[in-house]
Amino acid sequence: MGTLSVFLDVPLVKKTDNLLDHYKEDPHPQKVLLGHAGCQTDAGEAWIPPVVQRILLQISQDPTLNHEYLPELGIYEYTRAATELAIGKESRALLENRAGGIHTIGGTGALWIGAEFLCHWYKPRFSTTTALYIAEPQWDSLGCIFQVAGFTDIRPYCYWNPVKLTVDVEAFLKTLQKAPTGSIVFLHAPEEIGLKPKEWEAVAATMEKNQLFPFFNIESQGLASGNLDRDAWALRHFVGQGFELLCAQSFSKTFGLYDELAGNLIVVTKDNETLIRIQSQLGRQICTTWWSPSSLGARVIGTVLNSPALLYEWKLSLRMVVERIMLIREKLKEKLRILGTPGSWEHLTAQSGMCSFIGLQSSQVEFLVKHRHIYLFENQQINICSINSKNLDYVAQSIHEAVLATFLKDYN
Repeated sequence: MGTLSVFLDVPLVKKTDNLLDHYKEDPHPQKVLLGHAGCQTDAGEAWIPPVVQRILLQISQDPTLNHEYLPELGIYEYTRAATELAIGKESRALLENRAGGIHTIGGTGALWIGAEFLCHWYKPRFSTTTALYIAEPQWDSLGCIFQVAGFTDIRPYCYWNPVKLTVDVEAFLKTLQKAPTGSIVFLHAPEEIGLKPKEWEAVAATMEKNQLFPFFNIESQGLASGNLDRDAWALRHFVGQGFELLCAQSFSKTFGLYDELAGNLIVVTKDNETLIRIQSQLGRQICTTWWSPSSLGARVIGTVLNSPALLYEWKLSLRMVVERIMLIREKLKEKLRILGTPGSWEHLTAQSGMCSFIGLQSSQVEFLVKHRHIYLFENQQINICSINSKNLDYVAQSIHEAVLATFLKDYN
């Protein structure tokens, strides 16, 4: 045997600048992380609905359950209920058997399987290389999935104006109008983007005209407005307009199941035969990727979604979280007003959902990290749930100082 490894040429992957790592390494007693991935309680712990805790206990004590492999497409009762939740139980696509779900390992698993499938099988007649559009805030975190899947022409689009601090639907539409025919448009968290129904209608009309393919990513249904149907409006409109589409669906945030990942890849086609063929290919992909999806998270979600009483209880839990999020937005805006922080902060309450553009400049974000030990992403999106009664005053005062420092510097 030689003394040198046969893996000498394997390069070291440069570690991503991980916000959580920097936060954990910081010894400052008042440090704050505004970039939690999930939903947090006022105590700063991961939120989990009470109904989920009860179902987990019931499942663990159920002697009839075994640990056999699941079918490659997963638990049908789960995927059917999840798909109905997203596109509506009365959707024509479901009634005509041309829409279905595939049980995946989390929302990321649904994204990966969908991206890999599109890269291999989506062949529009109009071009040899398919362009894929992804929103700038998701460029780093999710763009890599499509890159690894094989897409080579990945382009950014904007829906937020960082100067006016508002949704910029005109810029979004201009990008779609100029997109090559047959391009794929990745629509992340439409429930939180902030477009009104009329604006979504304009987006759908532009995409239909240019024959663009929508790939939705639903991860916070119910946590934007507190209404599951309202948060699914955009997706349901596209389905109702006759689009063929994919939709990655995640339940980690809405069920608090971060360590029991359960996702669903929704496929909507023109007819049942096409759906069956696509599901067969996706089944093959799954067999060569993870063989069988995990069951626990899906069993919990399926149990809740298929029980009217448990579903009602879960909906109430979501509304309570949304009310807390809205209250935090109002309190933060009011505290900044009282402090006399330069600028308008109306955008804090104009947005909805867990994620929010904070409206700070890069230098102000740097100030927060360096001088106030407050960590947030460079794209200036924060998780509103990361703010609680214990750190609200500190966060507001820190934002005030960051803005004031920049304001005075520019003035001088």
